[in-house]
Amino acid sequence: MRTDVAATVARTHREEWARVVAGLTRRFADLDIAEEAAAEAFAVAIERWPDDGIPPNPGGWITMTAHRKAIDRLRREARRDGLYREALMLAEDAPVADEVGAVGDDRLRLMFVCCHPVLSMEARVALTLRIVGGLTVTEIAHAFLVQETTMGARLTRAKAKIKAAGLGFRVPEQGDLPGRTDGVLAVLYLIFNEGYLASGQDSDPLRPDLTGEAIRLTRLVRDLLPAGSGERAEATGLLALMLLTEARAGARVSVDGELVRLDEQDRGAWDRTLIDEGLALVRERIDAVARGDGEMDRYQLLSAINAVHASAAHASDTDWSRIVSLYGELERVDPNPIVTLNRAIAVSEFDSPEVGLAMVDRLAQPLGSHHAFHTTRAELLRRVGRPEDARTAYDRAIDLAGNSAEVAHLIRRRDELAASTKGESE
Repeated sequence: MRTDVAATVARTHREEWARVVAGLTRRFADLDIAEEAAAEAFAVAIERWPDDGIPPNPGGWITMTAHRKAIDRLRREARRDGLYREALMLAEDAPVADEVGAVGDDRLRLMFVCCHPVLSMEARVALTLRIVGGLTVTEIAHAFLVQETTMGARLTRAKAKIKAAGLGFRVPEQGDLPGRTDGVLAVLYLIFNEGYLASGQDSDPLRPDLTGEAIRLTRLVRDLLPAGSGERAEATGLLALMLLTEARAGARVSVDGELVRLDEQDRGAWDRTLIDEGLALVRERIDAVARGDGEMDRYQLLSAINAVHASAAHASDTDWSRIVSLYGELERVDPNPIVTLNRAIAVSEFDSPEVGLAMVDRLAQPLGSHHAFHTTRAELLRRVGRPEDARTAYDRAIDLAGNSAEVAHLIRRRDELAASTKGESE
């Protein structure tokens, strides 16, 4: 396949997959048909576009082709299952019904549909990332820190469970939203993270299409939820977190395609408009909690941590005491090894690298296959004067890292360490 065609297909898949699947699901009320028809449309594009040429509107071409594939499947099923679907099949050119329930946006509606309470939270998130986010099984497995085969089996079981229970994909009403909001927000956060640091080494290191869409949909979720509700507070915290994180995107990758660490970023390149909006949302939640309106949840604490970084004019001005305290509270609210790893980094800045390293070493079992563990350990080993161990940790982090910008950064750090060690020994 020609390079220009491959690039166009990949870009169209990123930009259009969720919209196409969501539209087909609304039209035909069948997720399997929607997903398979969309996949078939992209397969046809890969086959035809090299010879026929790239259409002027690739997204429109995919949408029309997927729609016809769905109609073809329904016709085949009607011959086998009876004539009751004939009316639907013959309505190929009929306008799509306006039944949208409480959620007007196709993609957001499909997220709420996939996050049905019959599924475990993990299954809801994984299924929605696949169907709505358009992430590959490999990308989702990376987000969950599991093997690709394991994640593939989970997705298959989730769809089978929905089908076996005869749930269908009913359009969610207002009363359905509170029980599904946690899953939708979790999905949006993972989609944002995939865009902020893409897991594939062959893809762009940053995916503004994903981060921008996650922010847009999170705004919509927040607007859907009643003021004063716990769900709205949770959505507010996530929106603030995304805005404060996205504000740094322009400074995170160098012109050479290398990841730039937070302490080395040009803070003048940060987006102050996003920061100001994010800080206002953080203050809104802190003030509400001070008035007795619940307590800070996971997203609100993470946004508060990012607010500390965003408020520091220089890296040396960072209030690490405050960050250590916030991570301690986050460990209480959401105990997991990644949170502890980040608290260890903060402790190494506030206290000493030796203390931070001791905390990190205790995470070897749960995080031994995670690149962030070895990256953190390499940096701390370097700071405590153990260059050989640090190089070994860098090597392991490079093997596990899934982002080209991050790999480039780790290679440079490792090679600089080797050069400085060699110079000292001569």
